[in-house]
Amino acid sequence: MGAVRIAFAVVCAIALVERYNWGLGSATFTPNNYYAYLTIQSNIAFVIVMAIAGAVAMRANRDPVWLTGLRACILTCTVTAGIVFAIIVQQAGSDTVPIDVPPSDLVLHFWLPPLAVLEWLLSPGRGRAAWRVVVFVLGYTVTWGGLTMLRGTLVGWYPYYFLDPGQLTGPEEFFTMTGLALLVFAVVGIGMVWLTRVRRKARGSSSPVRQAPSP
Repeated sequence: MGAVRIAFAVVCAIALVERYNWGLGSATFTPNNYYAYLTIQSNIAFVIVMAIAGAVAMRANRDPVWLTGLRACILTCTVTAGIVFAIIVQQAGSDTVPIDVPPSDLVLHFWLPPLAVLEWLLSPGRGRAAWRVVVFVLGYTVTWGGLTMLRGTLVGWYPYYFLDPGQLTGPEEFFTMTGLALLVFAVVGIGMVWLTRVRRKARGSSSPVRQAPSP
């Protein structure tokens, strides 16, 4: 599992570099804006955390509690970002304004997240994640959203259309879209924590029951 985690980190790092290089071919690409995306930030964090988790797995049989909580936060962000990205691509196609999806985006949004969740579910060294993970994730998301809106008023650019006042019909649509996004983050976060608890419960229920020897 240590090798698998490090492999995930390497693949994600390569995909991030390829996505950056692909963006350089666009006249509207700005390096500063590239790092403003929640998707990019969460995947950069994914690289760092998975590399640490891989090193820990190669030295110990169990992950420390802090690492389990950190991984739960990062996985929640990357999985949710993939869901939101898929919705944006689908809606753009429905509006006859298709979005180019390079191979690097496929890796970051559609391939790595489910594989990382599978490793999260099967990893023998992972313990139970605390429910406060959901609070941390929502806190980070709200903070990122507030800073992004502030930056948008200064530079005139927003990473996602549902944050751009110029592309929305009014405050109602803004609060509806952002509220739905936060709901997805909360549901995914709850799911990540729940997976760790279901697996432990299943192990306990399947353990053999010792019986007294027959006379």
